[in-house]
Amino acid sequence: MGCFTFVKVMMILFNCLIFLAGGVLLGVGIWVSVDGTSFVKVIGPISSQAMQFVNIGYFCIVIGAILVILGFLGCCGAQKESKCLLMMFFIIVLIIFIAEIAAAVVALVYSSFAESLLRAWVTPLLKNDYGKKKDVTGIWNTTMTELKCCGFTNYTDFTDSYYFQKNSNTYPPFCCNTTIVCNETEASSSNVQGCFKQLFDILKENAHIVGGIAAGICVLEIAAMAVSMYLYCKIDGKTYG
Repeated sequence: MGCFTFVKVMMILFNCLIFLAGGVLLGVGIWVSVDGTSFVKVIGPISSQAMQFVNIGYFCIVIGAILVILGFLGCCGAQKESKCLLMMFFIIVLIIFIAEIAAAVVALVYSSFAESLLRAWVTPLLKNDYGKKKDVTGIWNTTMTELKCCGFTNYTDFTDSYYFQKNSNTYPPFCCNTTIVCNETEASSSNVQGCFKQLFDILKENAHIVGGIAAGICVLEIAAMAVSMYLYCKIDGKTYG
């Protein structure tokens, strides 16, 4: 088997796996969006704590869709020896790679800015969807129970929220250290930390694991770009040796 043929076969197999993984994520995303509470019960409270701040259902759907598209482009591009599909595959992976690097730089160098961006995204989610949408409520209840935290920053994230208004101007019980009604006075005196700080501490404790996963993903992306570009350059010459 020539070098070109070997690389082509590996490209097809690798992207078939990506396609299947994307399909699984799409299925999980749809499941979580329909019944998030049962999903949390199945996977347990420990898994994917770093993803608890977002709507996991929509997150999985978006990531799954991207993986399905990538798998399709890579597999069909290699199988049909289509330079157009291979170039599209390369460009999408390159965009994802650049976005990841940019996000890492922002998170490391401008951590306070990254926190502000995350807060601007998460706070409206808590105010509008907590207590209303089952998946968001279930995920956040699990997070606040396991991490012993309240909201993103603190209890004030729930002030004037949907939950607050529907529960006689009270806060979730996670925001208070007492068993009585969790009103503003009790929440303020309990001083329960926000989940962002708790999660940040967990990430610092497991920095080597997070860094290893990130490095592995980057290596895979670089390899995928290199292979797709190799096939792209060799197609016209049909060099199979």
